Amino acid sequence: MEGDLQRTLGRNLRAHRQKLGLSQEQFAERLGYHRTYVGGIEQGLRNLSLRSLERLALDLNIDPLELLREASPATE
Repeated sequence: MEGDLQRTLGRNLRAHRQKLGLSQEQFAERLGYHRTYVGGIEQGLRNLSLRSLERLALDLNIDPLELLREASPATE
């Protein structure tokens, strides 16, 4: 279904961010993004470039594919 991958990425991003104990604002600041942009990603509303996906994963210290998997092991 259209948008499923974006929603999956958003759920996984939120879970990994929360696991680090970071608010959206704190996480956004670390990345140099605005909080509403991070919120949009987490809601599945933003279409990310591969570069942005890699940047998020690097900051979270995970493989980028972890953000794209339907059931990310770290989020179960």
